[in-house]
Amino acid sequence: MSTQPVKGIHHITAIAADPQRNLDFYTEVMGMRLVKLTVNFDDPGTYHFYFGNETGTPGSILTFFPWPGAENGRIGAGQVVAIAFAVSIGSLTHWSARLRDHGVDLPPEVQRFGEQVLRFQDPDGLWLELVETEQRDPGMARQRGPVTEPHALSGFHSATLSELNHDHTARLVSHMGFAEAGRESDRFRYRASGPAAAILDVLEEPKVRFSRLGAGTVHHIAFRAATDEQQVVWRRDLMGLGYHVTPVIDRMYFHSIYFREPGGVLFEIATDPPGFAIDESPEHLGERLTLPAWLESDRRDVERRLPVLTRQPSIGQVEQRVKSASD
Repeated sequence: MSTQPVKGIHHITAIAADPQRNLDFYTEVMGMRLVKLTVNFDDPGTYHFYFGNETGTPGSILTFFPWPGAENGRIGAGQVVAIAFAVSIGSLTHWSARLRDHGVDLPPEVQRFGEQVLRFQDPDGLWLELVETEQRDPGMARQRGPVTEPHALSGFHSATLSELNHDHTARLVSHMGFAEAGRESDRFRYRASGPAAAILDVLEEPKVRFSRLGAGTVHHIAFRAATDEQQVVWRRDLMGLGYHVTPVIDRMYFHSIYFREPGGVLFEIATDPPGFAIDESPEHLGERLTLPAWLESDRRDVERRLPVLTRQPSIGQVEQRVKSASD
Protein backbone atom coordinates (compact mmCIF):
# COMPACT_ATOMS: atom_id res chain seq x y z
CA MET A 1 0.00 0.00 0.00
CA SER A 2 1.38 3.43 -0.94
CA THR A 3 1.44 6.35 1.48
CA GLN A 4 -1.59 8.56 0.85
CA PRO A 5 -1.33 12.31 1.49
CA VAL A 6 -2.90 13.50 4.71
CA LYS A 7 -6.32 15.06 4.11
CA GLY A 8 -5.73 18.20 6.15
CA ILE A 9 -6.11 19.11 9.81
CA HIS A 10 -7.91 16.59 12.04
CA HIS A 11 -7.86 18.49 15.34
CA ILE A 12 -5.82 20.97 17.36
CA THR A 13 -5.26 20.65 21.11
CA ALA A 14 -4.45 23.56 23.41
CA ILE A 15 -4.06 24.25 27.14
CA ALA A 16 -6.36 26.30 29.37
CA ALA A 17 -6.24 27.28 33.04
CA ASP A 18 -9.91 27.31 34.07
CA PRO A 19 -12.24 24.51 32.90
CA GLN A 20 -15.48 26.45 33.44
CA ARG A 21 -14.23 29.60 31.73
CA ASN A 22 -12.94 27.57 28.79
CA LEU A 23 -16.22 25.67 28.45
CA ASP A 24 -18.28 28.85 28.60
CA PHE A 25 -16.22 30.73 26.03
CA TYR A 26 -16.16 28.08 23.34
CA THR A 27 -19.77 26.93 23.66
CA GLU A 28 -21.56 30.20 24.44
CA VAL A 29 -19.36 32.81 22.74
CA MET A 30 -17.82 30.89 19.83
CA GLY A 31 -20.92 28.74 19.38
CA MET A 32 -19.12 25.40 19.20
CA ARG A 33 -20.67 22.18 20.45
CA LEU A 34 -19.09 20.22 23.28
CA VAL A 35 -19.01 16.92 21.42
CA LYS A 36 -17.10 14.99 24.08
CA LEU A 37 -16.58 15.51 27.80
CA THR A 38 -13.88 13.13 28.93
CA VAL A 39 -10.52 13.15 30.71
CA ASN A 40 -6.93 13.37 29.64
CA PHE A 41 -6.15 9.66 29.29
CA ASP A 42 -2.56 10.33 30.42
CA ASP A 43 -3.72 12.47 33.38
CA PRO A 44 -7.23 11.31 34.43
CA GLY A 45 -7.53 14.02 37.06
CA THR A 46 -7.88 16.57 34.24
CA TYR A 47 -10.72 17.10 31.82
CA HIS A 48 -10.31 16.80 28.08
CA PHE A 49 -12.86 18.93 26.22
CA TYR A 50 -13.61 18.36 22.54
CA PHE A 51 -15.40 21.23 20.78
CA GLY A 52 -16.57 21.02 17.19
CA ASN A 53 -19.53 21.09 14.87
CA GLU A 54 -22.70 19.04 15.29
CA THR A 55 -20.96 15.64 15.10
CA GLY A 56 -17.31 16.52 15.70
CA THR A 57 -16.31 16.17 12.05
CA PRO A 58 -12.53 15.93 11.58
CA GLY A 59 -11.38 19.40 10.64
CA SER A 60 -13.75 21.10 13.09
CA ILE A 61 -12.35 19.77 16.37
CA LEU A 62 -10.60 22.07 18.85
CA THR A 63 -9.71 20.30 22.10
CA PHE A 64 -8.40 21.50 25.44
CA PHE A 65 -6.56 20.21 28.46
CA PRO A 66 -7.94 22.65 31.08
CA TRP A 67 -5.48 22.34 33.96
CA PRO A 68 -6.84 24.46 36.87
CA GLY A 69 -4.36 27.14 37.77
CA ALA A 70 -1.96 26.34 34.93
CA GLU A 71 0.70 29.01 34.45
CA ASN A 72 0.65 30.98 31.23
CA GLY A 73 2.78 29.58 28.45
CA ARG A 74 4.94 31.54 26.04
CA ILE A 75 3.91 31.79 22.42
CA GLY A 76 6.93 31.45 20.18
CA ALA A 77 8.95 29.38 17.76
CA GLY A 78 8.34 25.65 17.57
CA GLN A 79 4.63 26.04 18.13
CA VAL A 80 1.25 26.54 16.48
CA VAL A 81 0.77 30.24 17.19
CA ALA A 82 -2.69 30.88 15.71
CA ILE A 83 -5.82 28.82 15.00
CA ALA A 84 -8.06 30.11 12.20
CA PHE A 85 -11.71 29.22 11.57
CA ALA A 86 -13.51 29.67 8.26
CA VAL A 87 -16.54 31.96 8.14
CA SER A 88 -18.73 33.20 5.30
CA ILE A 89 -18.02 36.39 3.36
CA GLY A 90 -19.47 39.35 5.26
CA SER A 91 -19.55 37.59 8.65
CA LEU A 92 -16.79 39.57 10.33
CA THR A 93 -19.13 42.50 11.01
CA HIS A 94 -21.42 40.14 12.93
CA TRP A 95 -18.51 38.53 14.75
CA SER A 96 -16.89 41.84 15.68
CA ALA A 97 -20.10 42.97 17.35
CA ARG A 98 -20.64 39.62 19.03
CA LEU A 99 -17.13 39.41 20.45
CA ARG A 100 -17.15 43.01 21.67
CA ASP A 101 -20.50 42.35 23.36
CA HIS A 102 -18.72 39.60 25.33
CA GLY A 103 -15.82 41.81 26.35
CA VAL A 104 -13.24 40.56 23.84
CA ASP A 105 -10.65 43.12 22.73
CA LEU A 106 -10.29 43.24 18.94
CA PRO A 107 -7.24 44.50 17.04
CA PRO A 108 -7.96 45.92 13.57
CA GLU A 109 -8.79 43.44 10.82
CA VAL A 110 -5.99 42.47 8.45
CA GLN A 111 -5.94 41.10 4.92
CA ARG A 112 -3.99 37.94 4.15
CA PHE A 113 -3.77 36.21 0.78
CA GLY A 114 -6.73 38.29 -0.37
CA GLU A 115 -8.99 37.31 2.58
CA GLN A 116 -10.17 39.41 5.52
CA VAL A 117 -8.94 38.16 8.91
CA LEU A 118 -10.16 39.05 12.41
CA ARG A 119 -7.61 38.23 15.13
CA PHE A 120 -8.32 38.03 18.87
CA GLN A 121 -7.36 36.08 21.98
CA ASP A 122 -9.42 33.70 24.08
CA PRO A 123 -9.56 34.17 27.89
CA ASP A 124 -6.20 32.38 28.30
CA GLY A 125 -4.44 34.39 25.58
CA LEU A 126 -4.63 31.79 22.81
CA TRP A 127 -4.66 33.52 19.43
CA LEU A 128 -7.72 32.78 17.31
CA GLU A 129 -8.59 34.03 13.85
CA LEU A 130 -11.77 34.21 11.80
CA VAL A 131 -11.19 34.23 8.05
CA GLU A 132 -13.81 35.25 5.52
CA THR A 133 -13.38 32.80 2.69
CA GLU A 134 -15.29 31.68 -0.38
CA GLN A 135 -13.76 28.25 0.24
CA ARG A 136 -15.74 27.60 3.44
CA ASP A 137 -17.75 24.40 3.54
CA PRO A 138 -21.26 25.12 4.92
CA GLY A 139 -21.54 21.42 5.79
CA MET A 140 -18.81 21.92 8.41
CA ALA A 141 -20.88 24.47 10.33
CA ARG A 142 -22.86 23.69 13.46
CA GLN A 143 -26.55 23.84 12.65
CA ARG A 144 -28.19 24.23 16.08
CA GLY A 145 -26.11 26.44 18.29
CA PRO A 146 -26.01 30.02 19.60
CA VAL A 147 -24.33 31.11 16.34
CA THR A 148 -26.24 29.87 13.30
CA GLU A 149 -25.91 30.23 9.55
CA PRO A 150 -24.70 32.23 7.81
CA HIS A 151 -22.25 33.21 10.55
CA ALA A 152 -21.41 29.90 12.29
CA LEU A 153 -17.82 28.66 12.31
CA SER A 154 -17.26 26.24 9.43
CA GLY A 155 -14.36 24.20 10.73
CA PHE A 156 -10.75 25.24 10.56
CA HIS A 157 -9.50 27.53 7.84
CA SER A 158 -5.83 27.06 8.75
CA ALA A 159 -3.20 26.88 11.45
CA THR A 160 -0.08 29.03 11.68
CA LEU A 161 3.28 27.55 12.76
CA SER A 162 6.20 29.67 13.94
CA GLU A 163 9.63 28.36 12.96
CA LEU A 164 13.16 29.66 13.38
CA ASN A 165 13.87 28.31 9.88
CA HIS A 166 11.01 27.12 7.73
CA ASP A 167 12.98 25.02 5.20
CA HIS A 168 13.03 21.65 7.01
CA THR A 169 9.40 22.01 8.10
CA ALA A 170 8.47 22.89 4.51
CA ARG A 171 10.06 19.71 3.22
CA LEU A 172 8.17 17.61 5.77
CA VAL A 173 4.73 19.13 5.17
CA SER A 174 5.31 18.86 1.42
CA HIS A 175 6.12 15.18 1.91
CA MET A 176 2.87 14.83 3.87
CA GLY A 177 0.88 16.21 0.94
CA PHE A 178 0.75 19.98 1.50
CA ALA A 179 1.62 21.84 -1.71
CA GLU A 180 3.16 25.32 -1.64
CA ALA A 181 0.37 27.81 -2.31
CA GLY A 182 1.91 31.26 -1.87
CA ARG A 183 4.08 33.58 0.16
CA GLU A 184 3.53 36.92 1.83
CA SER A 185 6.64 38.37 3.46
CA ASP A 186 7.80 35.80 6.06
CA ARG A 187 4.58 33.74 5.80
CA PHE A 188 4.65 30.62 3.60
CA ARG A 189 1.33 28.95 2.76
CA TYR A 190 0.81 25.23 2.12
CA ARG A 191 -2.44 23.56 1.11
CA ALA A 192 -3.55 19.91 1.33
CA SER A 193 -5.94 18.31 -1.13
CA GLY A 194 -8.86 18.06 1.31
CA PRO A 195 -11.88 20.32 0.80
CA ALA A 196 -11.70 21.93 4.26
CA ALA A 197 -9.23 22.53 7.10
CA ALA A 198 -6.50 22.13 4.51
CA ILE A 199 -4.16 25.11 4.99
CA LEU A 200 -0.91 25.43 6.95
CA ASP A 201 0.88 28.74 7.20
CA VAL A 202 4.53 28.64 8.27
CA LEU A 203 6.05 31.82 9.69
CA GLU A 204 9.84 32.08 9.46
CA GLU A 205 10.82 33.99 12.61
CA PRO A 206 14.54 33.49 13.28
CA LYS A 207 14.68 36.05 16.11
CA VAL A 208 11.64 34.86 18.07
CA ARG A 209 12.17 33.13 21.42
CA PHE A 210 11.36 29.45 21.61
CA SER A 211 7.91 28.65 22.95
CA ARG A 212 7.02 27.27 26.37
CA LEU A 213 3.91 25.18 27.05
CA GLY A 214 1.27 26.55 29.38
CA ALA A 215 -2.17 28.09 29.40
CA GLY A 216 -2.93 29.94 26.18
CA THR A 217 -0.68 27.80 24.00
CA VAL A 218 -1.18 24.92 21.58
CA HIS A 219 -0.06 21.49 22.74
CA HIS A 220 -0.16 19.76 19.34
CA ILE A 221 -1.75 19.69 15.91
CA ALA A 222 -3.17 16.51 14.35
CA PHE A 223 -3.55 15.62 10.68
CA ARG A 224 -6.05 13.27 9.07
CA ALA A 225 -5.43 9.67 8.05
CA ALA A 226 -8.45 8.09 6.37
CA THR A 227 -7.91 4.63 7.85
CA ASP A 228 -5.90 2.69 10.40
CA GLU A 229 -4.04 1.03 7.55
CA GLN A 230 -2.94 4.37 6.13
CA GLN A 231 -1.79 5.48 9.56
CA VAL A 232 0.43 2.39 9.89
CA VAL A 233 1.93 3.17 6.47
CA TRP A 234 2.60 6.74 7.58
CA ARG A 235 4.31 5.54 10.74
CA ARG A 236 6.60 3.29 8.73
CA ASP A 237 7.29 6.07 6.23
CA LEU A 238 8.16 8.66 8.90
CA MET A 239 10.39 6.26 10.79
CA GLY A 240 12.18 5.56 7.53
CA LEU A 241 12.88 9.31 7.29
CA GLY A 242 14.47 9.26 10.74
CA TYR A 243 11.60 10.60 12.84
CA HIS A 244 10.95 9.16 16.30
CA VAL A 245 7.31 8.12 16.05
CA THR A 246 5.24 6.72 18.90
CA PRO A 247 3.45 3.40 18.59
CA VAL A 248 -0.22 3.66 17.63
CA ILE A 249 -2.17 4.90 20.68
CA ASP A 250 -5.87 4.26 21.17
CA ARG A 251 -7.67 7.55 21.90
CA MET A 252 -11.11 5.84 21.70
CA TYR A 253 -12.52 8.26 19.13
CA PHE A 254 -9.49 7.95 16.84
CA HIS A 255 -6.08 6.30 16.84
CA SER A 256 -2.95 8.39 17.05
CA ILE A 257 0.76 8.51 16.35
CA TYR A 258 2.95 11.42 17.47
CA PHE A 259 6.31 12.87 16.42
CA ARG A 260 8.16 16.19 16.50
CA GLU A 261 8.65 18.03 13.24
CA PRO A 262 12.11 19.56 12.66
CA GLY A 263 11.23 22.92 14.23
CA GLY A 264 9.83 21.37 17.41
CA VAL A 265 6.06 21.40 16.86
CA LEU A 266 4.38 18.22 18.11
CA PHE A 267 2.61 16.60 15.15
CA GLU A 268 -0.01 13.87 15.37
CA ILE A 269 -1.56 11.76 12.64
CA ALA A 270 -5.06 10.72 13.72
CA THR A 271 -7.55 8.43 12.02
CA ASP A 272 -10.97 9.66 10.93
CA PRO A 273 -12.78 6.63 12.42
CA PRO A 274 -14.32 5.57 14.70
CA GLY A 275 -15.65 9.04 15.65
CA PHE A 276 -17.45 10.45 18.67
CA ALA A 277 -20.69 8.48 18.44
CA ILE A 278 -19.22 5.17 19.59
CA ASP A 279 -20.25 5.75 23.21
CA GLU A 280 -23.01 8.38 22.91
CA SER A 281 -25.78 8.92 20.39
CA PRO A 282 -25.26 11.86 18.02
CA GLU A 283 -28.15 13.71 19.67
CA HIS A 284 -26.54 13.55 23.11
CA LEU A 285 -22.84 14.07 22.44
CA GLY A 286 -20.99 15.74 25.29
CA GLU A 287 -23.82 15.47 27.80
CA ARG A 288 -22.07 13.15 30.25
CA LEU A 289 -18.56 12.30 31.36
CA THR A 290 -17.32 9.44 29.18
CA LEU A 291 -14.36 7.32 30.23
CA PRO A 292 -12.31 4.65 28.48
CA ALA A 293 -12.95 1.09 29.58
CA TRP A 294 -9.74 0.96 31.60
CA LEU A 295 -10.93 3.86 33.79
CA GLU A 296 -14.57 2.85 34.29
CA SER A 297 -13.83 0.85 37.43
CA ASP A 298 -12.34 4.06 38.92
CA ARG A 299 -15.18 6.34 37.80
CA ARG A 300 -16.13 7.49 41.32
CA ASP A 301 -12.56 8.44 42.13
CA VAL A 302 -12.09 10.17 38.76
CA GLU A 303 -15.31 12.17 39.17
CA ARG A 304 -14.36 13.15 42.72
CA ARG A 305 -11.06 14.62 41.52
CA LEU A 306 -12.55 16.66 38.67
CA PRO A 307 -13.86 20.23 39.14
CA VAL A 308 -17.64 20.58 39.12
CA LEU A 309 -18.92 22.19 35.91
CA THR A 310 -21.95 24.36 35.28
CA ARG A 311 -23.08 23.16 31.88
CA GLN A 312 -25.40 25.98 30.78
CA PRO A 313 -24.09 29.33 31.99
CA SER A 314 -26.02 32.51 31.37
CA ILE A 315 -24.76 35.02 28.83
CA GLY A 316 -23.99 37.41 31.68
CA GLN A 317 -21.78 34.81 33.34
CA VAL A 318 -19.87 34.25 30.11
CA GLU A 319 -19.36 37.97 29.53
CA GLN A 320 -18.11 38.51 33.08
CA ARG A 321 -15.64 35.61 32.86
CA VAL A 322 -14.22 36.88 29.56
CA LYS A 323 -13.89 40.42 30.90
CA SER A 324 -12.26 39.18 34.10
CA ALA A 325 -9.69 37.25 32.11
CA SER A 326 -8.71 40.35 30.13
CA ASP A 327 -8.35 42.62 33.19
